[in-house]
Amino acid sequence: MVSALSIKDLKVRLGNRTILEDVNAEITPGEFIGIFGPNGAGKSTLVGALLGLCPIRSGTVELFGQPPGKTNAEIGYMPQSRASLESTALSARSLVAAVQEGTRWGVPWNSRSARDSVDRAITLAGANEYADRPFSILSGGEKQRITLAQSLLGNPRLLILDEPLASLDPKNQMRLVERVSHVRQETGATILFIAHDVNPLLGTMDRILYVAGGTAQLGSVDEIMTSESLSRLYGTSIDVIRAQGRLFVVAAEGHVTESARHD
Repeated sequence: MVSALSIKDLKVRLGNRTILEDVNAEITPGEFIGIFGPNGAGKSTLVGALLGLCPIRSGTVELFGQPPGKTNAEIGYMPQSRASLESTALSARSLVAAVQEGTRWGVPWNSRSARDSVDRAITLAGANEYADRPFSILSGGEKQRITLAQSLLGNPRLLILDEPLASLDPKNQMRLVERVSHVRQETGATILFIAHDVNPLLGTMDRILYVAGGTAQLGSVDEIMTSESLSRLYGTSIDVIRAQGRLFVVAAEGHVTESARHD
């Protein structure tokens, strides 16, 4: 079986700075992978390398057996920011239809197949109830469903979701995680879910890719979220505390952050 994502000895430099080095990971089709790590650790750089947007200094990256950039049509990407859309007068459905072609914004084709594709994406995202309302009046959780629908156009084999839980309250975080899990069950897509906090994804994701200290480690929650593993990644003393079913990271100086939240 061809891996959904294969990373071998990846090294990425931006200018004179090495951002990532010695990154290795093999992800099988259909896996749900949570990607965590502190701000500035290289999560966005890793995504850029997967999409062919960041030059690779050494090592290899393959998506479904192809180098970065060759399979972008099979990747659905949900960006973290939607600031430019907050005041739009367009309906939520129109925003999904506007990116139907996948490569640029514009007036959508008014074909039956295009409409069916938009309807399917909205249904998968669980957004039918408010799809015809103005996007600007939707709640934060509803807007995230519409952004998720945009990423589902074209039946992608791989979904990259960049901080989709940011600014959502705990209830809407869990609803979105459940919806993404439903998408995986319905489509078989591989999920790369970037987040600050591991706790909303416990019990849903198959494995963790934790990025820190200029490198990354892939494994189960029990393998990665340990004091020994994170101390090795960070290059300093780190404690992982389990309390009331949640995970907390305690740095050497005693600062406690919830799970992988490093704001």
